[in-house]
Formats: sequence, structure tokens, C-alpha cells
Amino acid sequence: MAGNDRLRAALESLRRHLDQDLFPLEIGDAAADRRVLKELRGQLDDYLLPRLAAIDAPLLAVVGGSTGAGKSTLVNSLVGTTVTEPGVLRPTTLAPTLVCNPADSPWFTSPVILPGLARVTGGAIGGASGGGRGEPGTLRIAPVEALPPGLALLDAPDIDSVVTANRELAAQLLAAADLWLFVTTAARYADEVPWSFLRLARERSTALAVILQRVPDEAREPVAADLARLLADNGLAGTPLFAVPELALPSERARLPAAVVQPIATWLADLSVDAKARAEVVRRTLTGALDSLATRVPDLADRVERQRAGIAELRAIADKAYDVAMSAFGEGMRDGRLLRGEVLARWQDFVGTGDLMRSLESRIGWLRDRIAAAFRGRPAPDRELRVALESGVESLIRSTADGAAERAVEAWLALPAGRDVLDRSGVAVSGRLGRASADLPRRAGEAVRAWQGHVLDLVRSEGADRRTLARAASFGVNSLGVLIMLAVFSTTGGITGIELGIAGGTGVLSQKLLEAVFGDQAVRTLTQEAREDLRRRVRALLDEERARFSSLVEGLGPATETAARLREAAKAVQERGDL
Repeated sequence: MAGNDRLRAALESLRRHLDQDLFPLEIGDAAADRRVLKELRGQLDDYLLPRLAAIDAPLLAVVGGSTGAGKSTLVNSLVGTTVTEPGVLRPTTLAPTLVCNPADSPWFTSPVILPGLARVTGGAIGGASGGGRGEPGTLRIAPVEALPPGLALLDAPDIDSVVTANRELAAQLLAAADLWLFVTTAARYADEVPWSFLRLARERSTALAVILQRVPDEAREPVAADLARLLADNGLAGTPLFAVPELALPSERARLPAAVVQPIATWLADLSVDAKARAEVVRRTLTGALDSLATRVPDLADRVERQRAGIAELRAIADKAYDVAMSAFGEGMRDGRLLRGEVLARWQDFVGTGDLMRSLESRIGWLRDRIAAAFRGRPAPDRELRVALESGVESLIRSTADGAAERAVEAWLALPAGRDVLDRSGVAVSGRLGRASADLPRRAGEAVRAWQGHVLDLVRSEGADRRTLARAASFGVNSLGVLIMLAVFSTTGGITGIELGIAGGTGVLSQKLLEAVFGDQAVRTLTQEAREDLRRRVRALLDEERARFSSLVEGLGPATETAARLREAAKAVQERGDL
């Protein structure tokens, strides 16, 4: 009992890990991954957990097979009454019917087994008990005195039904069985679909019997021998095999003569009355299902890791797009493009004509006095230069963010998983993802102005240690701040950088003025600090833009530890000991 309790705990732990949406995106063969997950959930819910909870519960024999194999006719014939409705229309079995002795009804009417199917109770079809076809999605329970206690027969939908839901339900019911009664015909016994199920029974060591119906008298021996050979070739030697002759029945609803099905009925009756034989069937099927978890669960864990890797790839694509954008912004800081056009015009207004600048390059002290006097007498042209520079930086931020968004969307669209995410997000969201967010201009403007304020603070802090020069240039804190800003975009290494894209040597001029005021090393430090602060602010903006992509996959898929937990649970199941 203690061993069973540990095993149940391991299975319950495994089942909890399967409750997640493990395969939300089209990564790899997602349809197959979801099917494997559904099958595992189903077998745990429908068979393993309930069977372990009640090891002595009645035996469930599921009657399965191909379309038109005569499953319903066989069930009716075995119990001696019409409890499930055969017919010429396909599919015939719209809802499964479970036939049991009335004494076993409480077990099968409870939601312990096959909990996903609603119960409908009814006896013989058309009888006084009000029996009839169950609705799709229900499990019809038909108590019948003729069936001995301890055994139930479940008439399942066709394994090759034209209705997908019926095929899936048939597979689910077969996975919930203690015993498979596999029905085929002399004309179709070699079809591939039945054999795929029979091989699955072999892999899971499921207790099995094969019933060969509609066998012409002259073909009985060769067909039965050939089917026995196929069973042996597929690792199923020794499987009980029953042959039912081809008979001309008066109608589709007619039952087979009792004598024809007597060998099958006797075999089933022996199982129902022999507790040891019944326990052996349960133990064989239960052990096979548990052993199959040793390969099925690790395989599912591999699929989970593939799903996580695919989601991680989408995140990495977005990360790379915005890393490239950050590099593009850095290149824009270095290549001098910001110091052309409007910025250059405002610079020339700031310091005067090109002739004056050329004459002042060799007279730094005089230049400082000249600019100071100009500052006292004019309404701060440095402000116009700051605004022009601010506008240029904002434009650079927007263009790099637009480029990143476009690259990320294009890369996602190239992947099934990316297209899946974009489809899930809806047209309104995905349509805007290909460009920067609508509020980026506002946020970029705020960030650039905050950066400019920080640069001015740096100038004030540096000037505080040079009281004489600070007093002499106290009127020019804003102007000196603008020169530091220009240095950020005109050099790559502080004062030793080369002129980049500024006419008349303005980059050199601004650097020499700064050197005269603060000194060589201080200018380097100020420029580097200003450059890194701007990079941090732009990085934060781009991270916010990237979050529009990462938020779409946030929380999707399995948790980080899911694959490892699945493997641990499978290992715990294998360490269960003997049942």
C-alpha cells in the first residue's frame, strides 16, 4: 500500500506539470506535440490514477476497431440485447456505450474514470428503461443483468472514423482500457490503421484479444493463420484470437447467434469470475502503461524544451534588432551626421563667421574673451543651438527605433511561431509593431532634455573647482554645456578626436575652447560621461520599445523548470517497485 501511495503521489505530481499550456506556439511539429500531451493527460486521468485508486475495481474491456467492423453488433450479441445501435450509416457509434452489470453501475456512473465525459444512463435501446443513443460527448451507461459482475464492455467509436473527434475519442477510450477487444474483418485485417493501434498495445503491454469477423467458411483457416502470423511478426504472439463466420443477418440491427459468439462470451465470463485472472490482466496493462511513461514523458520533456527554445528564439530576435538599433545610434553619434544642416547653421550663428573662427583658433584666450562678450550682448544663441541639437538627437532615436521594429517584425514573420504570436496579438497591435510606438517622440524629447540638463550639471560641478575660471565664465555655463554636447557628437575620444562633418573646423574650435577653460583631461572626462549618459538614456528608451515584443511572449509556454520536473516525475514513477 505504501508503494502504491508513493506511485500515486508521483503520478499526481506528473499530472500537475501537464496542466500548463505547454505548446502554445507553432514551433516544430506543434500538432504532434499537443497530441502527445493530450494522450498523456488522458491516460493519467482516465486510467492510471483511477485504476491505482481502486485496483480491484471492475475490469473495463473496450471494444474497438475500424469502421464497419461490427463492434456494436458484437457487443449486442455478447449481452443478448440491443444496448448499442448498429446501422449502415457511418459513423454509427456517435457516443460510446458502456455495458455493465447493475452491481457495477456505481463505479462506472461516477466521474472517477473518463471524467471528461458526461454520464447518460439507459438500458436496452427501445426498451422499457428508456434506452437510446447517447449524445456526442457523453458516455452512455447501460446496466444489463446478462453481463456478469466484474466486467464491463465499452463500444467505442471507429478508430478510422471520418469524424476527427470520433477518432480521438476512440484512442482515448482504448488508452483507458484494462483490456482491448480489437475487432477487424477478413477483408480489412491487414489495414495499416488497425495495426498502428495493435503495435501501440504491444508497446504498452496492454492486455489484448483480437476478434476476426465476417470470415467466409472457405477462408477461415488461411485468414486466421495469416492474422496469427501478422500478430507474431508484430510482437503479439499468443494473443487470443477469435474468428466469427460470415453470416447473412436479416437486418443491420440483428444480433449474431449465441452459439457463434459463445467462445468469446465464455472467455470473458471466465475473466470476470476468476479474480486472479482479472488481477493479472489489470496488472499487465497497468504495468505496461507505467513502463511506457519511461519513454513517453522524457520525449514530452524534449518537446517542451523545443517549445521553450522557439520562444527564446523570438525573444532573441527582438533583442538583436534593438541591439543593432543601439549600435546604429552609436554610429550616428560618431559619424558627425548630427552636426550638419540646422546644427551647423546654429553653430555658425553662435560663434560668428568662418573667418573669425579661423583667426581665433590660434588665439584661444582672446577667443574666450570674444565669445564671453558676445554672450553678454546677445540673447543666448546657445539656446537655439541646443534646440537644434535636441531635435537632431530625437530624430536619430526615432529612426533607429523604427528600424529595429521593422527588422523584428520581418524576422518574426519569417517564422511560424512569430506569425502565430502576431496573429494572436490582433491586427491593431501587430499593425503598429513594425514602427516605433506612438509616444516615442514625446519620451525621446524628455530623455534628450534630461540629458542636456545633466550635461549642464556636469559643467557646473567641474567649474566649481576652478573658482577663477568659473567666475570668468559664469555667464557661459549654458554655452560651455552646449560645447560639451557638440563634443559628444564630433569626437570619439574627447579632445584628441578628429573633426567630423563640421565646416570651418568648428569641432576643433569647440574642443580647444573647452580645453582652455577646463583642461585636457577634464574635457575628456566630461565628454565621456556625457556620451555614456546619453547612451544609457537611449538604451532605456529602446528597451521600452523592445518590451512591446517581449510582452507578447511573456508567460507563453512552459515554465523554465518544467522539462526537468517532467523527467524527475518519470524517474519517480520508474522507482515505484512491484505493484
